Amino acid sequence: MSADRLVKRFGELTAVDDVSFAIRPGETYGLLGPNGAGKTTIINMVAGLIPADSGSVDVAGIRMDPAGIAAKRHLGLVPQELAIYPDLTARENLNFFGRLQRLGRKELSSRVNAVLELLGLAERADEQTKKYSGGMKRRLNIGIGLLHRPGLLILDEPTVGVDPQSRNSILEAVGNLSAGGTAVLYTTHYMEEAERLCDRIAILDQGQIQAEGTRDELITLTGGVDRISLVGAGRSTAAAEALRSLDGVHRVTDSGGTELILTVTDGAALLAGIVSTAVRSGMTLASVSVTRPDLESVFLHLTGKALRD
Repeated sequence: MSADRLVKRFGELTAVDDVSFAIRPGETYGLLGPNGAGKTTIINMVAGLIPADSGSVDVAGIRMDPAGIAAKRHLGLVPQELAIYPDLTARENLNFFGRLQRLGRKELSSRVNAVLELLGLAERADEQTKKYSGGMKRRLNIGIGLLHRPGLLILDEPTVGVDPQSRNSILEAVGNLSAGGTAVLYTTHYMEEAERLCDRIAILDQGQIQAEGTRDELITLTGGVDRISLVGAGRSTAAAEALRSLDGVHRVTDSGGTELILTVTDGAALLAGIVSTAVRSGMTLASVSVTRPDLESVFLHLTGKALRD
């Protein structure tokens, strides 16, 4: 799947501004950004629900046409809003949507059973879905999008409003999809979800992709440095001088004689040497902590604001 230079305007607002990306088979690609960044507008164009003002989308080598169905046959869409019938059971919902996808009776039966097992709903497959928890309904919503084995599955904020246990079940199910070769386009404003699931991530803000890459590639944009805190007593000034001479230590800040804050490359590898140097220099340590950069740090570095602002 590929998107090329997508633009979408709503009146004077440019919601999506020259966005391009591609997703390989078996890859989970994340659009990470705050609410209002343009994530849902992008996936609506990718799914052919709304036309782009300019730019194009190809799915399975077929140009997406909002008025046609050729490209749409190759994708599954799981929207933020639940698209299930509450008075039907999970099995009945899946059978109904599978028939809409024109699956034959034998294939449909097999796929329904497989999806129920994948999403952990098999034991309650014959209960009305209005009796389900929010997390179970979300999982069923994903299952509907998976029934016809789409080449591309689009998930728009699939864990919004669910409890932590259900959220973890959803993330586990999504994480298993790539093994079957399904490409996944995943939108979220939760940094930890993007870090856990996505092979590559696009950081989106104000309708534009600010950066794209693997988690580690994005982390390098911040300089890729870790922060080590040494809290204790004793000869902190002497310890700071000794620590500044170590390879990989970029900066040492003495915070009032009780804490040294170090900026380093690869804190995990340097930690033992840093601790031993501080102790040899006469510092008695009460606590040591290492803080590694994350996608929140990247977003702050690129946009000047926190991800959830």
